[in-house]
Amino acid sequence: MMSLNRVLLIGNLTKDPELRYTPSGTAVANLRLAVNSSFKDQSGQRKEETCFVTIVVWSRQAEICNQYLKKGRSVFIEGRLIYRSWEAEGKTRSTMEVRADRVQFLGLPAASGAAQAGSPIGAPAPAGSPASAGSSSQGGAGAMGAGPEGSDGLDDPEAPAPADGADADVPF
Repeated sequence: MMSLNRVLLIGNLTKDPELRYTPSGTAVANLRLAVNSSFKDQSGQRKEETCFVTIVVWSRQAEICNQYLKKGRSVFIEGRLIYRSWEAEGKTRSTMEVRADRVQFLGLPAASGAAQAGSPIGAPAPAGSPASAGSSSQGGAGAMGAGPEGSDGLDDPEAPAPADGADADVPF
């Protein structure tokens, strides 16, 4: 029997990333994403609906998201659904969230001016920008690697070298 657990989302961050570290020292960040959709109801009126989703990002990718993402920034998330439950105050709590395998920054940071909302997901970003990070084997510009069990693609010897004028201190 085959199964598939894949999630693709594009939305805006509702708050700054929350970075923390596990006892073993692995970085983990929570992103809160608002995904908007519009549709026509039975009477033909246009309706807007917003879905709020918690995204969990691991390892170096979590640190990069914490460094460059801020509230309002558009992102593309590729990952899988995770169901968790725990005990709190004598009650069993549970949540459904998305564990990100890939985070791609869309548009420009809020401090840099207008967003590039019309840019396709795989469109090249300016050289040296965080959105141009990732290895070509990850499937597109701005793609960053997987969670704790996968490679983050930062040590890829075939990754393109930074263009002239690129920031030397950018970790990717």
